[in-house]
Parts: sequence; C-alpha cells; structure tokens
Amino acid sequence: MKDTFGRTITYLRVSVTDRCDFRCTYCMAEDMTFLPRQEILSFEEMERICEAFINRGVTKIRLTGGEPLVRRGIIDFIEQLSKNLQTGRLKELTLTTNGSQLPKYADRLAELGMKRINVSLDTLDPERFTEITRFGKLEQVLEGLEAAKQAGLKVKINTVALKGQTDHELDELLNFVADHGFDLTFIETMPLGEIGGSRVDHYLPLTEVRSRIAERWTITDTDYATGGPARFVDVKETGNRIGFITPLSHGFCESCNRMRLTCKGTLYMCLGQDGNVDLREVVRSSESNEPLQHAIDTALNLKPKGHEFVIDETQDGPALNRHMSVTGG
Repeated sequence: MKDTFGRTITYLRVSVTDRCDFRCTYCMAEDMTFLPRQEILSFEEMERICEAFINRGVTKIRLTGGEPLVRRGIIDFIEQLSKNLQTGRLKELTLTTNGSQLPKYADRLAELGMKRINVSLDTLDPERFTEITRFGKLEQVLEGLEAAKQAGLKVKINTVALKGQTDHELDELLNFVADHGFDLTFIETMPLGEIGGSRVDHYLPLTEVRSRIAERWTITDTDYATGGPARFVDVKETGNRIGFITPLSHGFCESCNRMRLTCKGTLYMCLGQDGNVDLREVVRSSESNEPLQHAIDTALNLKPKGHEFVIDETQDGPALNRHMSVTGG
C-alpha cells in the first residue's frame, strides 16, 4: 500500500479500548467519559479488519489503548493474530502498555510470539508516579517490568518529558534502563484532548533533554531504526540506546508508514489530523471484504502529508479534541 506521497504503509496500530486503569495528567482528564460498550468493535470485527490490512501488505501490528491488557478477552485476540506470525504474514505483533497487567500476562505474551513491548514509565519516584498517573502504583509497574524481563520480552521504556516533573530524573532513568537491559525513548507531550489543565507549563522540547544528557553522558548518533518515528543515539557508558520522538520540535512525517484504528472502528490516517474513515459501518453492513478494501483505498488517498501540532502560549488548548487514549498514540 502506498499513499499519494509515495510512502509505503506497513504498520497498523490498533487501539483495542479507550479505557485505562491510570489517568495520566498529560493524557486524560481525571473524570473521563468512556465509550459505550456497544460502540466498541468486537474482537471478531477487529480481527477481520487486521486481516484485511495484512492482506494488503501490513507486516507490523501494535496493540494499544487506553491500556490494552485491561480489556476482557485480549489474550484470545492476541492468540488469533499471532497465527500470522507463524505463517510469516506478520513480521511483528507487539503492544504498548502501562505495565500494570504484565505480572499476569507477560509469560503468555511471550508464548504467543511477542518479542518486544513498549512500557510507559515517566518517573522512578513513587510519589511522583502516583501524582502523574493519579491511580497508578510504581511498585506494580516495576513488578510488571521484571515479569516481562523474566519472560524474555525485550522492553523499551517510553518516557514523556515533563518540565518541572521528570526532567531532573534523566540520570536515574538512564542508569535504570542500563541496569535492566532496557532501551529508553523520550517523547514530547502531544496536544491531544482536554486534560483539565495546561500543557504549556510542562512542555519540554527534546532538544533540551538531549543537551542535558550530553553534559554527563557520551552519546553518538546511530542509524538504528525500528520503523517508527524515533531517532536514536548510542550511550557509550552503558552500551544501550536512547530514542527521541519529537512531534513538536522536529517533525517525522516524511517517513510515516502507519495508520491507526480506534476501538470504535475509526481509521485515522494521521495522529495529528482529524481526517478519518469509518470501518465499523463497513464491516457491520457487509460480509464481503470488497467494501472494506475500498474503504482502505479511500484512506490511502486521504492520508495527509503531516500533522500540525503546536504547544505555545498562544495556543494552550488541545490541537485536537480527541484524547490520546482514543487513538492509541
């Protein structure tokens, strides 16, 4: 599949639920209204859509949320998708999680063919962790990380850079991932959805994060790539790598290879644009896959060149009303 700008689409992100057991301050409001269950795609409908994308050349699927592991039946769904790993039609099936459910599911995820996962972790301070996540307990996530490690899953830590909250923990985070053999990627906060407060005060460009790290660590650019938007550096002292995802300070749209399916069947062609195609209506109105393939073609033609994220004093509100948990990042 190629869009109108010649980019090959090989990566589908699937948000299996908008619900989460955390309420991270940069992602959600504390008092969230989640989608009615009847609006959510069944796993059978999700599998049908995923198979259509695999038939068109998608080789990587990432399951997201909300928190994907809180949805009932998620392991059965992963088991069905994992059959495409066995046949070679999928090169990778993975997920992004807050880690809270990994003590329960890490072993099974590894058994089903997952090789690596992303775990969101913004701070190693227990009090600050609960402050940022509102409901989360750091001990539970650390237990989940250990379970993933013991299961043989490769772990990448995703850390949202937050000025005045987590920016003084850079050394601690680098030492932590080095001690455990994890990779680390910093992410700039994204202006998606109303969060009940301002993002301006906590926005931290990753150019500043990189500069601070370079003051105390020896870092060199690397050509390493995962097929995602992160740019990586190698850390001489630890032997591992750090990634930087910079939707605001340095765009990455020229190499975008993905689309995003929400749990209600809305296909977004860009995280930072509202253009979308409704696949729920397509799969519920016809047993034939021809209308579904036509809808995917429509989405390819509508995929924009890039997003228009902005966070500054003149535009403090969200760039889009859609919360990150709806699209899955």
